[in-house]
Amino acid sequence: QVQLVESGGGLVQAGGSLRLSCAASGRTFSNYRMGWFRQAPGQEREFVAAINWSSGRTSYADSVKGRFTISRDNAENTVYLQMNSLKPEDTAVYYCAARPILVADYNYWGQGTQVTVSS
Repeated sequence: QVQLVESGGGLVQAGGSLRLSCAASGRTFSNYRMGWFRQAPGQEREFVAAINWSSGRTSYADSVKGRFTISRDNAENTVYLQMNSLKPEDTAVYYCAARPILVADYNYWGQGTQVTVSS
């Protein structure tokens, strides 16, 4: 059974940094794409960043390019989202997700972790 467990959220001042972690278990993820999404109150969930587990190829939403970095640690089976220069508009619940590379939709989701950026 696939499990994705996020951690690392919290309260930070604008301009600060946080690192989110997503511990993945239950299968081999070498042919998977791992993503981070976020959902602010009253808004739809939006894509933040993604990484192919085997190749390390990444993609980012325009709103976070140059500030956020997604990475993975094969030994720890963990995906990270380093968030720098945080802004109040980054406040949201952040979710880790996984999908097979050849599948369009993410079919595994974590429970989410709250990130709050104060001005």
